[in-house]
Amino acid sequence: MTAVEELPESAGHGVHGYSKRKDEHLKRLRRIEGQVRGLQRMVEQDVYCIDILTQVSAGTKALQAFALSLLEEHLKHCVAAAVEQGGPEADAKVAEATAAIARLLRT
Repeated sequence: MTAVEELPESAGHGVHGYSKRKDEHLKRLRRIEGQVRGLQRMVEQDVYCIDILTQVSAGTKALQAFALSLLEEHLKHCVAAAVEQGGPEADAKVAEATAAIARLLRT
């Protein structure tokens, strides 16, 4: 058992729905980070506003795609497991996922 596995899941550590694709997610986030750094360079270089806004849109779409992927994994793993076990934990996980979806829709 690793140190991370020994910590309780409530502490924010443990096996999560995204764990199996963690490397893929990190790669995607590094690409998004590169897009944001590119935006900084564009502003430093006084690039035309519309060109910067086009890149902002691309970065926003990339973050949204990441969020949807993470949400899907959460539903398949965390919510599904809670529903399978039943009880108040299931209702709490569904409510938590619903609130996350609402936040995503507001952005």
